[in-house]
Amino acid sequence: MEQNTLRLLDANLNRLREGIRVVEDIFRYIYNNKEISYKLKVLRHKSRVAQYDNLLKSRDIKNDVLKQSTPSEQLRNDLKSILVANFKRAQESARVLEEFFKLNSVKDSENFKYIRYELYDLEIALTKISSNSK
Repeated sequence: MEQNTLRLLDANLNRLREGIRVVEDIFRYIYNNKEISYKLKVLRHKSRVAQYDNLLKSRDIKNDVLKQSTPSEQLRNDLKSILVANFKRAQESARVLEEFFKLNSVKDSENFKYIRYELYDLEIALTKISSNSK
């Protein structure tokens, strides 16, 4: 695989796992929701690929043209806004991974599609929690 493609995969794998982890920890420690926390943990563990060494070698943080945060990335109004931002972050990354893995691994592509749809489904829990806390 081309170095820049590996770099894109590495960034999106990190973004996916980080987004899932934020959501997982909120459901685990703040909402004490074992079921959703566990589902998120499983998804996070499913978001691994065998090319770790090549991905790590492709990482080039110093030359990332958009590593500065935008004002909207730095602002969170409440817990729900953190959850929404991280669900969306993870879903978007899963979509990028799904598309790019179509180039060399249908199995990996389908795995990231599965993760994306599971995240869409788990996001519904936000609505239920929001309505219960009113």
